[in-house]
Amino acid sequence: MTESFAKKLCCPIDKHDLDIRIFVKHESGEILEALLTCKECSRYYPVIYGVPIMTPDEYRDKSLEEPVMKKWNLNLQSGKQGSFQLEENSST
Repeated sequence: MTESFAKKLCCPIDKHDLDIRIFVKHESGEILEALLTCKECSRYYPVIYGVPIMTPDEYRDKSLEEPVMKKWNLNLQSGKQGSFQLEENSST
């Protein structure tokens, strides 16, 4: 995924712009690992192997995303079972 492509994405839930934190970038400039976040609803969307995972909450599996989130030292919000939101105090 390129940065110009990432700028065109919006939150699929509320259609607000997404912020991006890049963790791994290929020497060609392609983003391989990153985290897209929505400031409005606090949802997160990981980018894994250059692919943004932006499926609706009910189709996402937190157990599949959790290892990646821990690798990036990010905390998931404890609360609703189907919630895909970050804790406000996550540090990176």
